[in-house]
Parts: sequence; structure tokens; C-alpha cells
Amino acid sequence: MPAEFITPEAVNFMVTHARGQLCMPMTADRLAELDIPMLPSRHSDSPFPTAFTMPVDYAIDTTTGISAQDRAATIQALIDPDARPEDFIQPGHLFPLRYQTGGVLVRPGHTEAIVDLCRLAGLYPAGVVCEIMKDDGTMARLPDLITMAAEHRLNILSIADLIAHRRISESLISRVAEANLPTKYGVARIIGYRSSIDSGEHAALVVGDWKAGDEVLVRVHSECLTGDAFGSLKCDCGDQLDLAIRMIFEHGRGALVYLRQEGRGIGLHNKIKAYSLQDQGLDTIEANVALGFQPDERKYDLAVQIMRDLDITHARLVTNNPHKMAGISGLGIQVTDRVSLAVPPNETNEEYMRTKRDSMGHLLSSLQASPPNVSA
Repeated sequence: MPAEFITPEAVNFMVTHARGQLCMPMTADRLAELDIPMLPSRHSDSPFPTAFTMPVDYAIDTTTGISAQDRAATIQALIDPDARPEDFIQPGHLFPLRYQTGGVLVRPGHTEAIVDLCRLAGLYPAGVVCEIMKDDGTMARLPDLITMAAEHRLNILSIADLIAHRRISESLISRVAEANLPTKYGVARIIGYRSSIDSGEHAALVVGDWKAGDEVLVRVHSECLTGDAFGSLKCDCGDQLDLAIRMIFEHGRGALVYLRQEGRGIGLHNKIKAYSLQDQGLDTIEANVALGFQPDERKYDLAVQIMRDLDITHARLVTNNPHKMAGISGLGIQVTDRVSLAVPPNETNEEYMRTKRDSMGHLLSSLQASPPNVSA
């Protein structure tokens, strides 16, 4: 619930029906203003540990601090611009939680979700959350939450829904630099982009001119240091990159969007670990899954935002990957055609390419059909 709307009745409802720990997500700036310190964290194996602070009670006109009335007063005071650090007792009974800048796009947690929702609603960026337990003391799961929501006329929203909304509705990239870039195929413009949700320095290589509504030849290429720069034979990435750039220059107009999504989104070091697993007999998909990742962790929202910044609304997409086509068209770019990247396999990467074709649905016309399975 937004902190602005909290009442003793709302607090009582939460602690009665949800039964979990009552917490108040809020920004780091506000916590600093009120001199509320972080609690030490140890032995957490979560990739997104909750950022607990020192619990507090409002010190003015309250009693023990634990009643619904006292906790509502504490919540209201924490967002009061006139409140001062000395107005709060530490430790108390209400746990403020520190929101991570960037919200659910950086940390997909309840802390970030409530503050993001408050901001989207134009409210003070702080709210009250309470985990939900069942009557037997175990944690409620989705079927239980659906029943509870129906009983009390509540809405259910997933963090995934909120992430998707923010990725589509917000501007996540900004131009940083632009220059001419002579290449072996001709002179292009290179444009650097900064993202507000990751540390990657993304780029676009632009050839020719167009206006919004024109059909533009586009390649969206995810970084592959080993293939793009080191000449690795384990994949076809470097050959695809070179061919795509050549195709754009030969066409005379187009763009290559270069995303820092190394290793299908798992990062360079994890990709090297995946290579080690492949040396032991796993294929490219099995290796990623063994490391705890999806077969393909890539996202294309930043690519779409870069394309929009370049006035690309209609794209002839240079790709063999139907999932990339679906991802980009699903985010609002009209994909008018798929242009194949026909890169022949080598002795080292042929099985890798077969896995992409047979298990990931890539449309690889340069591969011969797999031989039929013959059983004795």
C-alpha cells in the first residue's frame, strides 16, 4: 500500500490477514535524511538480499510502537518532510527497506516494486509491504493469493508484469557520443548509447539516411568477444557480424545495433565456464542450463529503443532467429521482412549450429539436413 494512504485500519488488516513482517520500502536519500542505518548482512545466499535497515518507532504521541495506531503513525512520520532524525526511536518495530536505484529493472524485488508503483501513480516514493502466510504458518503461494484476493477484492500484479511495463513505457537509453567510422566496407556513423538499467555501453553503426516510416535494413547483434574479436571457431558470431555489416553497406542504407549481451546474456566469464562444460560433452544449451541460466537470456527492449532513437519504425531484420523477430516486433517495431544470414559452418562449430537449429528454432539454410536416427 502507498505510504500516503496508510491508516491504523490498513495496518491492522495487513498484520491480521497477511501475518508477515510489516516493512516500509523507501529511497536511500530519505533514509539518509532521517539517519536510519543499514543492518549488517551475513550468510545470505540470495542474489538479491533484502536491504533491511534499523527498525524504528515514531517517538511522538505513541506508546509501545507495536500497535496498529503506533505503526501507522511511524509510517506517516517517515514521509513527513518536517520529521527529523531525533523524532524516531532506534530500534523500533517498523523495518524500513532501502530501495535500489533503478527499481525492478535493476533488482526484481518487492522493495523496488512498491516504490516503482508509487512513482508510476505520482505518489510519494514509499509504501508498506507485508509477506503473506497461511493459517498453518507456511508461506502463501499463488493459488492461495488468488483466493485471498477474491475474498478481499484485491488485485494481483506480478513483478514480471511491472518490469515489462517499465521496459516498454520508459526511455532507458540516451545518446552519449557520435562520430564517423571508416571501415573496410566504407564510412559509417557510430553512435554510443548508455542504458539506465545496466553498465553496458551499447552502440549503433549507421549507413545512409532515412525518415520514420521508411523500410530499413537492420541487424541486431549481441556482443561475442570470442567470435567478434578473437576469431573463435566455436560459434558463427564473428562471421555473422562481418556479413551483416557488408550487407548493410552493399544495400546502401541500414543500421547495425550492437548490444552488450555477451554469451546470449550470461556474460563473458559465464560463457567461458559454459565453454568448459562444452569441452566435457554438453551442448551450448545444456551448458547454459547447467550454470543456472535459461538457454537464451537476451532481451531486445534496448535494441528497440535504439531503433526508435534512429527513427526506425519498419525493419527488414537481418537474422536467423525467429525469437528475435518476435521479441522486436512485440515491442512495437514493424518487421516487414526477415533477411537470412547464410554463414557456412566449419568443422568446429557445426554441432553448435545444429543445436541452434534443432533446439532453438534458428533458420539456418547453410546447414545440411541432419541424418536420420537409425536404431538397431
